[in-house]
Amino acid sequence: MPERRRGAVLEEALLEAAWDELAENGYASFTMDAVVQRAGTSRPVLYRRWSDRHELVRAAVTRALTRAHLDMPDTGSLRGDVLALMREINATRVQLATVLSVHLAGYYQETGTSPADLRELVAAGRENSIDILFTRAAARGEIKPEHLTRRLKALPFDLLRYEFLMTLTAVPDQTLEEIVDTIFLPLVCGADSS
Repeated sequence: MPERRRGAVLEEALLEAAWDELAENGYASFTMDAVVQRAGTSRPVLYRRWSDRHELVRAAVTRALTRAHLDMPDTGSLRGDVLALMREINATRVQLATVLSVHLAGYYQETGTSPADLRELVAAGRENSIDILFTRAAARGEIKPEHLTRRLKALPFDLLRYEFLMTLTAVPDQTLEEIVDTIFLPLVCGADSS
């Protein structure tokens, strides 16, 4: 007979089941009963923690986004750091980006929220990790941070997300280099020289 799960172990299993259900079947087919069945538990166990599917989806997405945290690379150059981070995201985050944008469309419509709202929920009170790359680049004398905007810092990663949305698959390395070399770095250098 399997050991009974409790506390954090049980909650982790429930959130894992919820995430798997979202990733495989999308929000339109997402039900509390499907999560109960996938987790091998009962409805009261699930409803004691989350009163409806909106709360459960938020909790599962928050867990996935929290776990998706990446260490910032330190290659010795802004170009190298941005490319290394984009390559890591490209290799490990296609499913996450797809679920957050495509599979949760019905959730956003029902709740009046967006992927940015979920990301903000997770990021509240934390320093933006991307800033580390720019702080290092400024310390090396590659850029002047006062010329960089939040949007410019996010640009290569926003373009990577766009590619994910258009293809629902990993992006070729040549495209990553094109984003960095022909779009991002000229803007950073342009901002630096103004």
